[in-house]
Amino acid sequence: MNEYLRILSYATGKRAFLIKFIFFSTLAGVFGVLNLVMLKPLLDILFDQNTSAVNSSGSGTGFSPLVYFQTFFVQILKEKGKLAALGFVCALVVCCSFLGNAFRYISMRTLEKFKVNMVAKLRQSIFSHTLSLDLAFFTSERKGELISKITNDIQEVENSVASSFSAAIKEIILLIAYMVVLFYISWPLTIFSLLVIPLIGGFLGVILKKMRSDAGNTQNHLSMLLNIMDEAFGSIRIIKSFNAESYINKKFQEENTGYKNALYNYAKKREMASPFSEFIGVSMVAGLLFFGGYLIFSGNSDLQPTTFIAYLALFSQVVRPAKEISQAIGSAQRGLVAAKRVLSVLDLNQAEVVSGNSRPSFKNSITFKGLGFSYTDKQQVLNDINIKIQKGSVVALVGASGSGKSTLADLLMRFYDPKLGEINLDEENINTLDLAAFRNKIGVVPQEASLFNDSIRNNIFFGREASETELTTAINTAYASEFIDELPSGIAYNVGERGSKLSGGQKQRISIARAILKDPELLILDEATSALDTASEQQVQKALNSLLKNRTALVIAHRLSTIQSADNIYVLHQGQVIEEGNHNSLMAIENGHYKKLVELQKLA
Repeated sequence: MNEYLRILSYATGKRAFLIKFIFFSTLAGVFGVLNLVMLKPLLDILFDQNTSAVNSSGSGTGFSPLVYFQTFFVQILKEKGKLAALGFVCALVVCCSFLGNAFRYISMRTLEKFKVNMVAKLRQSIFSHTLSLDLAFFTSERKGELISKITNDIQEVENSVASSFSAAIKEIILLIAYMVVLFYISWPLTIFSLLVIPLIGGFLGVILKKMRSDAGNTQNHLSMLLNIMDEAFGSIRIIKSFNAESYINKKFQEENTGYKNALYNYAKKREMASPFSEFIGVSMVAGLLFFGGYLIFSGNSDLQPTTFIAYLALFSQVVRPAKEISQAIGSAQRGLVAAKRVLSVLDLNQAEVVSGNSRPSFKNSITFKGLGFSYTDKQQVLNDINIKIQKGSVVALVGASGSGKSTLADLLMRFYDPKLGEINLDEENINTLDLAAFRNKIGVVPQEASLFNDSIRNNIFFGREASETELTTAINTAYASEFIDELPSGIAYNVGERGSKLSGGQKQRISIARAILKDPELLILDEATSALDTASEQQVQKALNSLLKNRTALVIAHRLSTIQSADNIYVLHQGQVIEEGNHNSLMAIENGHYKKLVELQKLA
């Protein structure tokens, strides 16, 4: 129930919705019941009952709230005959049916508007919240499972809200309306029919407990299926090159079979509720038929045959809302499980958005002071790092893979926060700065260009507002115009999934053009040329040299030829700075670590 209430907290205008929904559902229920109440005067005409007795006594049949209608009906019967009275009742049946269904449609339309607005807000909230989580969440969470929570789980929540609201309000109102009329007709028969309710409740309680477990298994298997598909389609080149289609097929088949079995087990129990309710309903009608017949034949009751038939017709309709309620309770189990999965993401801490309100200003330097960091408690990645990046200078980080170079860049971007020490911008801790404003000062060119399945224009703009002149300048500065002009649709050319329609060098120059358009005060180059061939590296390096003019830069280098002109070079080894200086001073160190790295790459 707590999950359900939290989901409802995302709805707006709940009070107005409930008033409208209850009002129109009540009208739909009332006219639905009146439609069947009209069966009594119809039967009186067809069986030639003495309806004038009703007019004189007003109580014999137990329909005392309808005395006015009965009086008017008898008057028509006396003055205009049976056929006119029959036509009058048939017209009322049609009118009640039309009004009942019209109000039912309005109530469901009101529910749908409430539901889709609430779910859209929930979906937006979970997506926005997920984007705000720190990088550690995305390194540990399966992408397919996350997508499943935002799509399939929220869809289950949406279905659950619709069915539960319909059952909790509309069907219960209809059920109450039927029961009120049934009590008016014959309270002994109605009391007799209620004796079976504990039996139904006990049965449903056992079924629902098992259904919730099966619903959890269903959602877990579905999220795994999405994860396998995401990984398979994203790595299709590797799969085909290793002839691993059968291996991936087997993984998918195992999860697909698990999903099928879990879904079937859930469906078996869900579908059991409906026929069981219907069987109980028919059994109750049969019992009522016997008990009512006994009352009539024994003469111990004033129950009339036509009244009894009308009672049975009304009671048979009680089965439908009862059946709808039982099905809704069953369907809600998957919704509750899905709600728990969705809320588990919303409950994750938004660690990185905790920041101050200070506006950042970069005038002098960025310093790393006594920096220590570890992804887990067991392994220290960085230890006592002290680095200074003077404004206007180019600082390079070199070292073997795993030495902590990229981690330093991630800490500077505040993807993570350090465990020890601090990073200062002009002597002010970056944790006290407005995060969005601070990141606006930084541009990043990663090792693997991150392009989206969109046009070159939109990949360079990437949500920023700029003029066509600025766009052209960025493209020319990145030396990208030479290949863009040759494309069929120029800057409107769609680059495909993750830029698959472009070469590595072309993708990287688009990435550089994006960074140029941002015009950052600090530039981070994370091994921007290490994945390129020699010809592409030369083109990209030329673009990078244009980008680095008059900028402050932190360059993470794998190919050391690209950082020989850096103002300062820090050599990292096992998470520590072991050497510092420019290229010439580091090469002068006998048996120095940097010198060995250069010699290994045959650059000396």
